[in-house]
Amino acid sequence: MAGFVGILVSDPWLQNQFTQVELRTLKSKFVAMRDSSGVGEVLKVRDLAAVMSRLNMAGDGLAQEEKESFLQKSFPDLDAKVDFEVFLRVYLEMQGHIGIRSSASEFLKEATTTLLHTISESEKASYVGHINNYLGDDVFLKRYLPIDPLADDLFELSKDGVLLCKLINVAVPGTIDERAINTKAILNPWERNENHSLCLNSCKAIGCTVVNIGTQDLVEGRPHLVLGLISQIIKMQLLADLNLKKTPQLVELVGDSTEVEELMNLPPEKILLRWMNFQLKKGGSKRTVTNFSSDVKDSEAYACLLNVLAPEHSNKQSGKAVKDPLERAKLVLEHADRMGCKRYLTPKDIVDGSPNLNLAFVAHIFQKRNGLSSQLKKISFWM
Repeated sequence: MAGFVGILVSDPWLQNQFTQVELRTLKSKFVAMRDSSGVGEVLKVRDLAAVMSRLNMAGDGLAQEEKESFLQKSFPDLDAKVDFEVFLRVYLEMQGHIGIRSSASEFLKEATTTLLHTISESEKASYVGHINNYLGDDVFLKRYLPIDPLADDLFELSKDGVLLCKLINVAVPGTIDERAINTKAILNPWERNENHSLCLNSCKAIGCTVVNIGTQDLVEGRPHLVLGLISQIIKMQLLADLNLKKTPQLVELVGDSTEVEELMNLPPEKILLRWMNFQLKKGGSKRTVTNFSSDVKDSEAYACLLNVLAPEHSNKQSGKAVKDPLERAKLVLEHADRMGCKRYLTPKDIVDGSPNLNLAFVAHIFQKRNGLSSQLKKISFWM
């Protein structure tokens, strides 16, 4: 089996500061900068400010004079030759300087990813809860579970690829033949790479987007990439029933065969929104929800939805009578708890309009109680 091929840096610490996507992007920028420097292939530190400005490689608002001043203070030998690794160090130093100066950077404006990554602690906690619930009894993983949502154990545990492969099979059972997963207590680099290749190929097969993720990124447990992949896998699981084949009762949402064809062509998220609006209309609401963020932040749509689906668990205070949005969100989640629905989010997540967690919440409600009639409409359609 061929080993991992990518852009390698001699300094392991420096290598670990970047994903392979970032290294490829920065490498192409470095080559362009060197070729346009006007000094042949020998680029010196003193040349960087002018070349970076000329190529518009830093959209962060730093003037050329500021770059020159920064380089003079940070790199005493301005005649030092700039190779790719020196360029990476200059980039890191400048990113730190820009972060202090403006708390933001657009140095890689056109790149698909940047050095400055953040993760949502709420999303991490939610996905950890999901993993603990669905994989807690797995023969191999139970020795490592439950995962602490407040620590970074999720990313460490993902480094050998076993957790991710198992999670894929929870989302879409049978995707991976688990005999192909390397599950020894200690895996060598080739075995880890095999697991991650299996994971990424399987993610593609079930419809996840993995364009900016490589096996090395997963081996290193890069939090923003691991969390993004887990988010997609869990989303696939929660939306699996949002189609007419799995839930033929969805035909209740349409009026004729033309609308059935339209419904069949909608992505699961759009079907979920359509279902939610159908239930809101049944509850007498005039609101139309078009997203899982701003349209649900006040919890009024949630209150109506849950009252339609589970009136026996209703709290009369959970509607417009409660003025505080955070308090209203708490009452909504208490209602969901009484229905036996997992939360997936906190009251603050609702008020903040977290799209991923709100979608997960509504999708889980649909799985638990969709409120659709068991008497199917007599509309002819092919599946």
